[in-house]
Amino acid sequence: MLTRRLVACFDVMAGRLTKARQFEDNVDVGDPVDFAERLYHDGIDEIVFYDITASSERRRIDLETVEKVAEKVFVPFTVGGGIRSVDDMRAVLKAGAEKISIDSMAVRDPSLVTAGARAFGSQCVVVSMQVKAVPPTRAIPSGYEIAIDGARVMTGMDALEWAGRAVELGAGELVVNSIDRDGTHAGYDLAVTKSIAEAVPVPVIASGGAGNAEHVAEAFLDADAQAAIISSMLYSPRMAEHYSVPELKAELRRLGPIELRPSP
Repeated sequence: MLTRRLVACFDVMAGRLTKARQFEDNVDVGDPVDFAERLYHDGIDEIVFYDITASSERRRIDLETVEKVAEKVFVPFTVGGGIRSVDDMRAVLKAGAEKISIDSMAVRDPSLVTAGARAFGSQCVVVSMQVKAVPPTRAIPSGYEIAIDGARVMTGMDALEWAGRAVELGAGELVVNSIDRDGTHAGYDLAVTKSIAEAVPVPVIASGGAGNAEHVAEAFLDADAQAAIISSMLYSPRMAEHYSVPELKAELRRLGPIELRPSP
């Protein structure tokens, strides 16, 4: 049985950890370094760091904050935002990341995915997908469209088609982030997650919408996600109660045959 992963995703703006709802109305949560260290000791399996305004502001990623987080955690650490070249990828890896996440720039310049995979290996390259449910058309037969720049720009690209192409280009992992479910705590979009997980031979991470342990179990058992982003459940100020990582893992084991890494 595959070991499933619980992933904390940090949306960082101006050096601060924030939490949004459907990619808008970001609320300040605190210092990302402090949160990363706490979650690492709590038993989180992975951490993802997104500099969420780097792409839209056309600037380089906040490497100083990346370095500070990397000094405190010893689990797989993925970093994305504002990465436009192999040199940018190299800088992120030197700052302490194990994997690089590309989102908007992968759409604008697909060759960047291939260049990164050739330089550092596919296992280092994660393509993050912002997906929005739309009426199916000939151009978007799956009924899910790709957006970029923090869900501000729709591309006319079909999500399922882009997922397959991203893997062909060299992506070793895909994040499927539902714009409609993001920050709602109503559960992941299982339909698009499952369709992509069944279509590609690489791990798929469910993202957007988790509000309780049942939602995470559904992502693993019903949508075949290999990992799940659970940020709101850990620290969102919009939720009245939060899980600790050990509490969530214990609940998931009660909900089904889910293999998880042990907590401390």
